[in-house]
Order: sequence, then C-alpha cells, then structure tokens
Amino acid sequence: MTNPSKIDIRSLRLEELTARLAEWGEPAYRARQVYEWLWNKGATQISDMTNLSLALRNRLEEHFEIRNVKVQHSQFSKDGTIKNALTLHDGLVVESVMIPTPTRITACVSSQVGCSLGCTFCATARMKRMRNLNPDEIYDQVVAIQKQAQETLGRPLTNIVFMGMGEPLLNYRNTMEAIEKITSPQGLGLSPRRITVSTAGVAKMIRQMADEKVRFKLALSLHSAIDSKRSRLMPINETNTLADLEAALDYWYQQTRSRVTLEYVVWEGVNDGEEDVRALVRFARKFPSKVNLIEYNSVGEDSLRQAHPSAIAAYTEALEAAGITCSFRRSRGRDIDAACGQLANKGEAVVQKTS
Repeated sequence: MTNPSKIDIRSLRLEELTARLAEWGEPAYRARQVYEWLWNKGATQISDMTNLSLALRNRLEEHFEIRNVKVQHSQFSKDGTIKNALTLHDGLVVESVMIPTPTRITACVSSQVGCSLGCTFCATARMKRMRNLNPDEIYDQVVAIQKQAQETLGRPLTNIVFMGMGEPLLNYRNTMEAIEKITSPQGLGLSPRRITVSTAGVAKMIRQMADEKVRFKLALSLHSAIDSKRSRLMPINETNTLADLEAALDYWYQQTRSRVTLEYVVWEGVNDGEEDVRALVRFARKFPSKVNLIEYNSVGEDSLRQAHPSAIAAYTEALEAAGITCSFRRSRGRDIDAACGQLANKGEAVVQKTS
C-alpha cells in the first residue's frame, strides 16, 4: 500500500519535477535523469537511480515514492498466451494479457478497474467500476509484458491493444497520457502505429481524438449494425447511436486518414440473419473500414452462443463482395479465461508465481 505522506513521483510532469529539484538547488539535468529512470528505464524504486548521489536519492525517498504495479500472478495458456493479475497501489487488481504469434507479440492492457457500460457479452461488465487507471498504471502493464516477452520468448513486444478491462475513452486523458509515455523517445519509444484503442463507441471522444490528430489506430466494438439489437447487447448505444458513431467515424477518417477496424461477434439467433449481414455491409461502407469477425468466448451467459460456421461464411462472402477487408479472429488463451471479453479478475488460483 502507499504512504499517504509521500507524493507519487510519476504524477509529476517533467516541468514540475524540474521545479521541485530546483528548489533543492539541483540543476535541470538532474530532473531529466530522474525522468529517464521513471519512464525509459522503468525504475521501480528510487534507490535504482544509481547515477544520482546518495544524498539526492535519500532526499527523494523522503518526499516521493514510485507506486508501481506489481504482477500478483500469471497464468499460462497452452497456446502461449499469458494472463497477468496486477495489484495496484491501493490493493485493487486488474488483468492484462500477452498474446504471442510467430510474427508479433501483443500486449492487451486495461484502462479501468471494472467497467460501467454493461455489455451483455463481456465478463468485465459484471464487475462494478471501481476507478480509472492512472497513466503510470497503464504504462506499467506494458512494461510487465515487455519483460515477459523477452524472458519467455526472447523477442520484443511489438503491438499494444487497449482491449482489456474498462472503456479507454471514458478514461480519456489518462489513456492519452499513457500512450504519450509509451511512444515518447523519453519513454518506451514504441510506434503509435503499433497501438490500437478499442472503444464500445463514445462518439464525442472519437471526434476529440480526431481533432487531436492522434497517430494510433482505432477499433469499434460493434456487434450489430441495427440500433435495436445493438442497444440490447450494448446499452451505450442508447446514447451513442449508430448514426452518431457513423458520423464520428467518418470524421475520424477525414481528420486522420486512418481506417477503422470494426470488431464483430456473430451469435446464434441474435445477429446471424440476412438482415444483420446487409446492415453491417451498409455500415462498413460509410467510411474506410475493415471488419474483424471474432470467435465468441463464453462468460457464463447461456443465451449467447457462437453462431454456426455458415453464418460466419455469409458475413465473409458479403463483406468481400462489397470490397470490405474481412478476417476471422480465433480466440487465444480461452483455457485461462484470457480471451476477448473474458477478463474479470475472478480470483482464480495461482498457476505460476512470477519473479
């Protein structure tokens, strides 16, 4: 747990840190050194900062602490996926996932503790939303998976997806600041083009991202292009309708020239009919997009079942005939509840302790 008498040093911007150290008579480059330890080298304690004098380290420790996220335990799937339970400074827990393939290693990170949107197909929706994650707590998830990638596979982390617990656009400023730290040369230096932010559809914030000319990619969790059906699956659709999202996503493309990915699960008897296929084709043609058809992962909701392969084939054929790029994404990490929609911090038994 944290020490309430100390300040989280990573909550300070470089300018603030520079000003604080200047009050102690320290030159500006000392603040830059500290900042490098925090965001580039991933220091977890002030004593790690070995190019600072012992006196300065001691003074920093009197006033500051690093509230780093700690990997509580990890579970290892037979397909190579690793799910992490991470303890935050206040004792709350979130989950992140490392997803390896022969050509890439992806970190799936969380942006909130729990979620308030109530999507019927998502395990996280059954949790109460406790709070937003701070930028450093998002950043720490990436650092942890970056370390795992090197230790388990000897390869670097290549991609990041904001598809874990929570809605990143309802934690907008912290998500943007985390991405800035992850992509900055003074931070992890990862390419923004290797980052995808997935949203359930917050039209206002999609427009704000477009205005800010962000350079990462955008994905929309869609699942139906018929308002009445999407509202039953995703209550956010009642205030962010398909018309709202269509306009926002078209605006996104006009401002960023970045094609949107539409994420879409097909369920038996829910959205597997001809009218559903036609509606998705119409929606996807409104702006440059591609469609990821996603295998459903049960979260204990018996009314939802993966559609028959013929329904997937009908979607694929119709999308391709309309000139829309389409792919079918099979689940990874299902045996450890690490697949899409399954993150819920259910307190499963420890499979393997991490160092």
